[in-house]
Amino acid sequence: MEKQKNAVGRRKEAVARVYLTKGTGDIKVNDKEYKAYFPLIYLQNQVELPLKTIEGTDQYDIVINVQGGGPKGQAEAIKLGIARALCEANADFRPALKKQGLLRRDPRVVERKKFGKAKARRSFQFSKR
Repeated sequence: MEKQKNAVGRRKEAVARVYLTKGTGDIKVNDKEYKAYFPLIYLQNQVELPLKTIEGTDQYDIVINVQGGGPKGQAEAIKLGIARALCEANADFRPALKKQGLLRRDPRVVERKKFGKAKARRSFQFSKR
């Protein structure tokens, strides 16, 4: 059996650890089937996107541990982790994944709240009288 490949994907506060092995296309997220973990179709598509890009949806078994953030951040962290693990498994996948923008980490995070403000930028409501 081929050696297991692993990678880390991050997005906002979510961190996904991805373990990739040759197999039949089984994807488990936190010991659940990924379609049960992500009931929304667009989040399932995010998870599948790197595999669809290389046309390898039934070539690899993937085990993922993810924590932090919300469902969307977790799905996007998983997407990056899978893309990185695929590059590690086979360097020929890199150009296709790079062209789709799957190897780029999205750096946007929530801006911190400032003192004297209601939120990061929102001021308290002004009252003239």
